Amino acid sequence: MPLDEPGWWYGAAHKGGPRLFARLLSPLARLYGGMMERRFRSEQSYRSRYPVICVGNFTAGGTGKTPLAILIAQLILARGGSPLFLTRGYGGHERGPMWVEEGANAAWRFGDEPLLLARIAPTLVARDRKMGVKMIEDSGDSFTAIIMDDGLQNPALAKDLTIAVVDGTRGLGNGEVIPAGPLRAPLEFQLALVDAIAVREPQAAAIATPDIHALLKRNFPGPVLAMRAVADGDTGWIPDAPVVAFAGIANPARFFTLLETLGARVMERIAFADHHRLSPREAEGLLALAETHGARLITTQKDWVRLAGDARLPRALMEKTHALPIKLDLHERDMGRLKSLIEAATKEGYPRRATRPPQL
Repeated sequence: MPLDEPGWWYGAAHKGGPRLFARLLSPLARLYGGMMERRFRSEQSYRSRYPVICVGNFTAGGTGKTPLAILIAQLILARGGSPLFLTRGYGGHERGPMWVEEGANAAWRFGDEPLLLARIAPTLVARDRKMGVKMIEDSGDSFTAIIMDDGLQNPALAKDLTIAVVDGTRGLGNGEVIPAGPLRAPLEFQLALVDAIAVREPQAAAIATPDIHALLKRNFPGPVLAMRAVADGDTGWIPDAPVVAFAGIANPARFFTLLETLGARVMERIAFADHHRLSPREAEGLLALAETHGARLITTQKDWVRLAGDARLPRALMEKTHALPIKLDLHERDMGRLKSLIEAATKEGYPRRATRPPQL
């Protein structure tokens, strides 16, 4: 359900107060939450012959699912396995099922996250997940697991492991369901769908939502993992470097804070909407800002692949923009728990016997 995110979902000041807005919208929230629950009860899930690992979130907007999906794929690759990504391709125009490939206007066709995923493992975009899995199964290739980037609330596929990612800075907002709050369905209902929760901890300069770990551990019997995004690769050039930072992600402040913790001198912070497609005029504006400040342009990996897949933008933007790679850092104990969850979901042997859904 794409919509602009009201600040009062997360307690931002607003005339009339966040509680008043939530209370006025609570009838719609109950209706929306009820529809989500009824969909799960009525729709028959398709069981793939391959294990399905889903990385989703409880709330609307981004929480950092894609980095965790990538980490899971890397762990499977390290064991000699063959992961594959299945994604809806939010922000792209291809409905699929279609394999993601580089090329002119690839970001417009597939979306930015699928391009990022495709650099790690084969990636299929499919708005209809069942049709996507059928195409995977009919491809003739063998895969260790299908990793779904998003789809926690989608009952189309039976899942062998489901992990929900929670932003440790924003938490679960006011705890209400869309449109009264950010939850995609009642929390109790969603908790029953997941096997583990991964909390993406804030950067050092940010403040975590009070008691988010305590809340989750009190209401969820499974493992609650803690992870943090850290810079990957060579960052020796960043301390004291003047940069113009721009990002079109769900929480640009998280990226800007990471740069500051690395010691960068952030001259300008340009925040765009999540999945924003830069116009040529905006691109020229960024180049002009960098020249004015004598600074480098820097952005996220997700934004960078979107630039690389857009033939409309000036070549100079790509040449003068540095992407900051990140990876997820987990404590040894939590990394061990994550590996155990992946092994348990994929150890039973495959290919599995698949039951074709009647509509296929």
